[in-house]
Amino acid sequence: MGKREDALDYHSSGRKGKIEVIATKPCLTSRDLSLAYSPGVAEPCLEIEKNPEDAYKYTAKGNLVAVISNGTAVLGLGNLGALAGKPVMEGKGILFKRFADIDVFDIEVDSEDPEEIIKFCQLIEPTFGGINLEDIKAPECFHIEEELKKTMNIPVFHDDQHGTAIISAAALTNALELIGKKMEEIKIVVNGAGASAIACANLAISLGVKAENLIMCDTKGVIYKGRTEGMNKYKERFAVDTTLRTLEEAVVGVDVLYGLSSKGAFTPDMVRKMAKNPIIFAMANPDPEITPEEAQAVRGDVLIATGRSDYPNQVNNVLGFPFIFRGALDVRASSINEEMKKAAVRALAELAREECPDSVCRAYGNEKFSFGPRYIIPKPFDPRALLRVAPAVAQAAMDSGVARQPIEDMEKYVEHLESLQGKAKETLRGIINKAKSDPKRIVFPEGDNEKILKAVQVLVEEGIAHPILIGNHSKIRTAIEELGLDLNGVPIVDPETYAKSDEYAEELFRLRQRKGLTLSEAKRIMRRKSRTHLGCMMVRQGDADTLLGGIDTHYPETIRPALEVIGKQEGLSSVHGLYMMVFKKGIIFLADTTVDIDPTAEELAETAILAAEKAKMLEFEPKVAMLSFSNFGSVLHPDTVKVKKAVEIVKQKAPGLEIDGEMQADTALVPEILQKNYQFSTLKGSANVLIFPDLNSGNISYKLLNRIGGADAIGPILMGMKKPIHVLQRGDDVLDIVNMAAIAVVDAQNS
Repeated sequence: MGKREDALDYHSSGRKGKIEVIATKPCLTSRDLSLAYSPGVAEPCLEIEKNPEDAYKYTAKGNLVAVISNGTAVLGLGNLGALAGKPVMEGKGILFKRFADIDVFDIEVDSEDPEEIIKFCQLIEPTFGGINLEDIKAPECFHIEEELKKTMNIPVFHDDQHGTAIISAAALTNALELIGKKMEEIKIVVNGAGASAIACANLAISLGVKAENLIMCDTKGVIYKGRTEGMNKYKERFAVDTTLRTLEEAVVGVDVLYGLSSKGAFTPDMVRKMAKNPIIFAMANPDPEITPEEAQAVRGDVLIATGRSDYPNQVNNVLGFPFIFRGALDVRASSINEEMKKAAVRALAELAREECPDSVCRAYGNEKFSFGPRYIIPKPFDPRALLRVAPAVAQAAMDSGVARQPIEDMEKYVEHLESLQGKAKETLRGIINKAKSDPKRIVFPEGDNEKILKAVQVLVEEGIAHPILIGNHSKIRTAIEELGLDLNGVPIVDPETYAKSDEYAEELFRLRQRKGLTLSEAKRIMRRKSRTHLGCMMVRQGDADTLLGGIDTHYPETIRPALEVIGKQEGLSSVHGLYMMVFKKGIIFLADTTVDIDPTAEELAETAILAAEKAKMLEFEPKVAMLSFSNFGSVLHPDTVKVKKAVEIVKQKAPGLEIDGEMQADTALVPEILQKNYQFSTLKGSANVLIFPDLNSGNISYKLLNRIGGADAIGPILMGMKKPIHVLQRGDDVLDIVNMAAIAVVDAQNS
């Protein structure tokens, strides 16, 4: 199937179009109906009549944006009309929701009269918290936006202008940083004089480019003082006193070439004539003014960005408008002003200079991104963009006086933004905050691993833990330097020179002398053979609070040293493994998923009690279901009898724990099944701790839920050790390591 057929099928399959309205309140009973509509709805109406600001309290206004277009400049397709532009406006709605959790009504206005569009927007102001103008041709779009900004008290933003301008300005900021040039010194040519071109030129000047150093060209050539053909008042602002008349003449010796025009507008000969280390932003879509291959074939010092996702440095508006509106809406800004736009530019530029997360790299075929000529703009799927741009815009709105509801605690606001990205972010932020309240010493046996070192940088910067690295001192220092990290205060324990290695060897010998271990072998283990043994001994002897290892080894290779050195808690038959599965709508704990292959009833009971304790530690009220293929004796089999017996043991040992079983998975998760068929059950509501009857079912289930069920799997969390030891998976990325480190710290806090 070709690209055309793919696109048509995407938009037409299943429910037609790309958006739907979802109710946020229940409407299942007659009482719900009376509250949602008549007579209950009268109460918020009366409150809003008394105080119009209460509309933000009782309605969706504060999170609702109108995407308005008349279809006169649809993408690069021209004047298709309002109806043909609707798929684009629906797409804009998806992006608002996906990237910033903003609700959208797309409104296609069947008029090319600017005054009618202005009047229409003014009339619908009570409905919306902001208006995004889209695909309206120049110069009408300038007049429409200017008039609406003057007359309306909600943010109005023409994204075709300002979105492109903001993203390209962030790219320009970083490009100049790389080549060592200053904004106020560069010469720039802007090819194009439509909405986005004029906005790009305006913002470049606002950021420091001198007006006399900027030349704008349109289809008739250079816009110069005295020109009359094809001019309007918006182009007139960029008319310069020059003898240059063509684009070919204008590009000679310039530092920057902005393309907001058409395919092939820039030639290799133009690139040759530019200044040293030229910057080219060829942003025509779908085909740029010149491709990176064509430009780089002419000269090797060119730095180029395009609007295409298949080339480095994509200037993509999705990096701007969702987050700009998010920040503006959250402070109830009356407008989106120049200060807010410049704040967005700075936030995006700074983000591109940070280490790119592994999750983003995976989204782009595991390509590594680091600040440089091929990475001057963050990637659209970088989840940090919301957390950087929206607060920057909100702060700028407050500082510039257009915010009507200032944010009092910016740190809590960032946490709120994380929660918009899903339950996982909110849950993990709570765990991280708890870890930060009392950071513990966490030892990493694989101290020279690149992912470990990157994660340690995050742990140090955020104050989550006090890391300790085990490994060859010079090798670790070299790795830190090559990665450009700042870990000067992080202790490095080199096994061959560590002062306590012999002391630890003697303790290991004492523990294992009747299990075939000699003192000389214990010394070899401590100094050369097993950094995991050394790390576990540090925890045992009180020189560290917890250990996190296993990124380079098989799971048993971390578990075995932990059991030999730390040991399981007294009275337990085994240690057990737990995963926290994070779905969009909630959290479920699964156990045992990693250790106990065929547990007895007693071991199942241990697993349930320990899993409930871990859930409580992470501030969840445990509701435990012991799973089986049977519901409360519906099938008699040794496996179902074992689970039933385990439930009885738990109720004896932990009488206050809410638990029941044996039951099937849907019975555990769907309260209606329990209520209708098993009213006698002591489990009330949906279970959040699921105990599997064996390792087969537990391990298979968590991996299926992770891979095809859309759940984030956090773990494995090791339960039942005398001191907290936790294990990484070999495929974990930096964020996974940070999350597990936070859990390890919280575990150490509770030990």
